Amino acid sequence: MPRLLLLCCLLLTWSVPASAFTLTDSRGKTHRLADYKGKWVLVNFWATWCPPCLEEIPDLVALHENKKNKLTVIGIAMDYNDPKQVTDFAEQQMISYPIVLGDARKAAEVGPVRGLPTTYLFDPEGKVVAYNVGALTRAAVESYISRKAKAVKR
Repeated sequence: MPRLLLLCCLLLTWSVPASAFTLTDSRGKTHRLADYKGKWVLVNFWATWCPPCLEEIPDLVALHENKKNKLTVIGIAMDYNDPKQVTDFAEQQMISYPIVLGDARKAAEVGPVRGLPTTYLFDPEGKVVAYNVGALTRAAVESYISRKAKAVKR
């Protein structure tokens, strides 16, 4: 419960149009924000050396796998020396969501990265609705999406 409270305190909510990012993952597939219209998109900046990043990977995998028709997770690996190290690590961790080999230019397409992990959540209309610096949980993301969906229905 404290973790959920922390996430709620760290999430900043606003409704501004996001840049129309275009990112190519480590397998060569292109991901455009516009391609996901109608779905939630969670973009997570992380690094292989970052303990909180590693802690949240199982929850991000679960979100991606269990919410495929409603939500897409895209991981952007930052601060690495060798792309193969990142792809091998992702494979060892059984990360099923797309991994982009990131840099400052790619990060700028999504938004500022002030620490790792940093996560942006885009609503089904492609607007940034939440931003989080620090680890987050599957439960916190699901709760946030559920609250937003209920607010829209009113």
